[in-house]
Amino acid sequence: MERRRLGGQGPQISAIGYGAWGAGGDMWGAEVPAERVKDAMHAAIDAGINWIDTAEAYGDGRSETLVGEVVRERRGDVMVFTKVAPFATGTRPDEVRKAIRGSLERLGVDAIDLYQVHWPDEDRVPVEETWGAMAACVDEGLTRWIGVSNFDRDLVERCLSVRHVDAVQNEFSLLDPEDPSFLAWLEEQGIGYLAYGPLAYGLLTGAVSRDTTFDEDDWRSGAWNLDYYERLFAPGVLEQHLRTVDELRAIAEREGIALSTLALRALIATPGVTAAIAGSRNPEHVRTNAAAGDATLTDETLVEIYEALARHAQV
Repeated sequence: MERRRLGGQGPQISAIGYGAWGAGGDMWGAEVPAERVKDAMHAAIDAGINWIDTAEAYGDGRSETLVGEVVRERRGDVMVFTKVAPFATGTRPDEVRKAIRGSLERLGVDAIDLYQVHWPDEDRVPVEETWGAMAACVDEGLTRWIGVSNFDRDLVERCLSVRHVDAVQNEFSLLDPEDPSFLAWLEEQGIGYLAYGPLAYGLLTGAVSRDTTFDEDDWRSGAWNLDYYERLFAPGVLEQHLRTVDELRAIAEREGIALSTLALRALIATPGVTAAIAGSRNPEHVRTNAAAGDATLTDETLVEIYEALARHAQV
């Protein structure tokens, strides 16, 4: 598995990470037994993935608890990244301190490897106050590195006025790309970039078709008012994305690799992207995702992929 440094000051991480949102059990349809979820995490580690990304908000702490059980069984093999959220404990300084101690207890570790602010909370507290509390967590030895998620350049710059930002974690898939100028700027600042939702929540695995229906307790059904749904799964939009997926599937079949492997490898080949967070509760799917960490695509194949995406963007 290819490893890359997270920003200018962070650890060496695998180019594919394991995302534990689904491990929380909420918003993804029928709950999967805990042992199967843990098997998926073990499969990720066995395949060379050396970090798991979770959050206090995933399943109201269930995800962190399951991640903690796996980490204790695989000490030294895997790092833990987690997050504090305005819609969970909160991001005021006292709330950040409370949140990280709660996460440490659920995870069963002495220090978190990367602690992140899950979403901006500007209506309640200036980001400088939140970031000051995050910096204090580093100073107190509660976390080794700190980052942000779902932040734009303006907010990142305000954080930088307080303390270095080790990583930005934003949504990015081939179907919904990040601004290249933002990626270039982050790289100039020595800030790592972690892409979440890199498989467009299943679209880029090939498992979703025009006839797919989702359970009411799966956010992809439209049951929640999420921007992700409007951009990827809403009627009319979904069909457009699936036409692009069909083109990419044909390329993957010719290359002799899974569509998800192709999509992840093309994404982490993007300048400025450190790694992608791929989550699944299915061990076999996890192994397929991890294969992107040491797959190779020729420049000609990458150009073909980008041309397909460009056609998609113009429709």
